[in-house]
Amino acid sequence: MSSPEDLTGPRQPLYQARKGVYPKAVDGFYRRLKWVIMAITLLIYYVTPWIRWDRGAYAPDQAVLVDLANRRFYMFQIEIWPHEFYYVVGLLVMAGIGLFLVTSAVGRAWCGYSCPQTVWTDLFQHVERFIDGDRNAQIRLEKASWGVEKIAKRFSKWTIWLIIAFWTGGAWIMYFADAPTLVRDFWSGNAAPVAYATVGILTATTFVFGGFMREQVCIYMCPWPRIQTAMMDEKSLLVTYKDWRGEQRGSLKAAQANPSAFGDCIDCNQCVAVCPTGIDIREGPQIGCITCALCIDACDKVMAQIGKPRGLIDYCTLDDAEVEKKGGIGKPVLKTLLRPRTIIYFGIWSAIGLAMLFTLGQRTRLDLAVQHDRNPVYVQLSDGTIRNNYTLKIRNMQARPRIVDIYIEGLPGAVVWTADGDRASARQNVNFAVDPDAVHKVRLFIAAPAQGPARTEFQISARARTGDERGDSDTLIFERPKEDE
Repeated sequence: MSSPEDLTGPRQPLYQARKGVYPKAVDGFYRRLKWVIMAITLLIYYVTPWIRWDRGAYAPDQAVLVDLANRRFYMFQIEIWPHEFYYVVGLLVMAGIGLFLVTSAVGRAWCGYSCPQTVWTDLFQHVERFIDGDRNAQIRLEKASWGVEKIAKRFSKWTIWLIIAFWTGGAWIMYFADAPTLVRDFWSGNAAPVAYATVGILTATTFVFGGFMREQVCIYMCPWPRIQTAMMDEKSLLVTYKDWRGEQRGSLKAAQANPSAFGDCIDCNQCVAVCPTGIDIREGPQIGCITCALCIDACDKVMAQIGKPRGLIDYCTLDDAEVEKKGGIGKPVLKTLLRPRTIIYFGIWSAIGLAMLFTLGQRTRLDLAVQHDRNPVYVQLSDGTIRNNYTLKIRNMQARPRIVDIYIEGLPGAVVWTADGDRASARQNVNFAVDPDAVHKVRLFIAAPAQGPARTEFQISARARTGDERGDSDTLIFERPKEDE
């Protein structure tokens, strides 16, 4: 009887075994650009929690703070309350549209330059080169048996990786509490358990993702490469191998002996050696390409050495590639970027940003909400006037105490007093102190002459005496007995 292997052949593994990727160091315009972006992004991430911003005695002085305990978000002069979460939503929408804009214009440039996975992997690779050496030395060390040198290098490298990963997790939690205080509590053992758990999780994920999984995260775990295919088109700039110029490949000696039979590519594999995901860009666009353009730097260097023009691998659109294949000249980069699709994305992105800035500038730091008490709807007092009761909530969104005046408008002859007073103390307005960054709740009693409609619409307005004098108002109904009652 035949076995399954006789019928179907050898069994194929379900998953392909990972092949080690050892990117070679390279110098060039795009490598230097990556250095600058990496330095800026890491500096912003690690330093921002330590920046101080004076908001007065009643508010935290950390420039950027997500204060979950008090339900506030601070970013320099801007303070967001829970009911203003739409600003956070707006920022997220802007981030999404910004990614659409970048992708439609220059492909996966976000992945190649600014993605946290890319930035920390790049940092870990520099540490690796410093300890283990460049590509060839890393390959030799990987194949070597475990001895004193290999153990020492692995221990040194992993220790530095762990320190960086720990700093990464530690910096993250500082965005959610006062950084100096949290550091002191953390090392003294007085921080909240969630702080230690968060640092532990982020340390582990940073160490594993940046040190070991690297390109696996980009190719298999991240959904963004799949989403981007719907946003790129024939006019998007991509890192492209110009096969019409490079093929037929051959060694430098063969090309020199018979120039007409070979293209500019001398099959040196430098573009593959420097790729952080280990792909061969000469095989065409593929999901592993993060558009970091390091292959462009490597290829330009080789072209300069053999006396060929640069740009065998370059940023190019599919439309321009077809034009260049026929001997034409592609569009200038600026004209490629400024096309209807990118302009529309930029217009939407700008409109949302401007709208948010406008509403931030127009918003008041005093919020009023009033509710009519329904039991009883009204009360007739001994002097014949009608009293309605209201529950008022005034929110002071400034970091200082404020005296707030409450006015009645549109209700002739009306007077008001609070639960702390009585009918004798009633007048046309009342005032009270509201603590900083707090909501003050008070019960209002409003009395008006009995003569008038059964339902009268009026306004209660609130204005602060200090700070932003723009107030808030609420429209309400004053109830009286009907004439037949």
